[in-house]
Amino acid sequence: MSREIPLYTLEGVRDAETSTHHFTTDDGLGLSLLRFRRAPCRDVVVIIHGLTTSSDMFIQPEHQNLVGYLLDAGFTDVWTLDFRMSNRHAYNLQPSDWSMDDCALYDHPAAIAKVREVAGADVNIHVICHCLGAMSFTMALFAGTVTGIRSCIANSVALTPHVPTWSRIKGHIFPFIIERILQQPYVSPRWSEDPRLTIGKGLSKLVSLFHRECDVPACHMLSLMWGTGWPALYRHENLAEITHRRGGDLYGPVGLNYHKHVLKMLGRGHRTVRMKPDDPRYSELPDDYLAGAEAVETPCLFMTGDTNRVFTDSNLHCHQALEEVVPGRHQLAIFEGYGHQDVFMGNRVHEDIFPRLVDFLREQSDATSARPAAETAVR
Repeated sequence: MSREIPLYTLEGVRDAETSTHHFTTDDGLGLSLLRFRRAPCRDVVVIIHGLTTSSDMFIQPEHQNLVGYLLDAGFTDVWTLDFRMSNRHAYNLQPSDWSMDDCALYDHPAAIAKVREVAGADVNIHVICHCLGAMSFTMALFAGTVTGIRSCIANSVALTPHVPTWSRIKGHIFPFIIERILQQPYVSPRWSEDPRLTIGKGLSKLVSLFHRECDVPACHMLSLMWGTGWPALYRHENLAEITHRRGGDLYGPVGLNYHKHVLKMLGRGHRTVRMKPDDPRYSELPDDYLAGAEAVETPCLFMTGDTNRVFTDSNLHCHQALEEVVPGRHQLAIFEGYGHQDVFMGNRVHEDIFPRLVDFLREQSDATSARPAAETAVR
């Protein structure tokens, strides 16, 4: 298959010094951060992807992306994290029993430590996170494995997961079919591109029979992997067609261990709980991540599209739960006409979404450190 946009390209961010920073987690994984820097900035932004995606969802060249928007808005030191869920690493291709607990305990603390090591111990760190990246990071924040975060923007889900009924049913059936019957270590949106007939390619063709809303097999598989809908992850009309067509590149294969953790949370009152409460490796993590919410002083903006077919109204519940504990500390933003993924990957997000995020970041940042040079000069 010929690609219209190169795989793992950095061409979406120009006029910035780009560097890669590798780090190692305490459980022995090599992970990485991309840094996009135009000038020193006391308010540093770290952006975290969701399951099966990567830094690529924030640096797409086909539309004005989040990294470029932040740089233009005066946040001139922006980092994107590729943790163990990333499509840029191979960890999703191997069978494992990892859960969000591993990300909260190992990945996010090591990543934030690396940013402070390179950018400076006195910088203000603001985090923008998405999907299970948002869930696992807010788990780290509320568990205290990461501290000193100036602000956090979490999209779609955080500490109170809710999903459509069919997604919950599918979550109980799908792992059994994939792992036990079909004997597949992972599920891939790109199975339709297998060069020969494989079990995965056959499954992809079967799934496409039930998805007549478009002619992109990767889009159909993504609706099987996540959420409920035709399509489930986004609204077609919000995506540039080239983004829609390259879904197999932007989302990678993944095992179903993280899905199992979400299912456990749903069964425990829609709250983030430890996957293995009796495992001593995770003893420093709380049994219930919301239990210590009052002590977490980092202001959060919980955001979601109003037609989210993956985690529905999860962040409305999270904001409401925290309002009962610490009224007024956190904020909520609901974006009309958007779903789960298109709030970052849509072709009009620079008009519809990003201004609200920058307003929040500026509220939480130092007075002048994150303003464009011309604006700072006027003031």
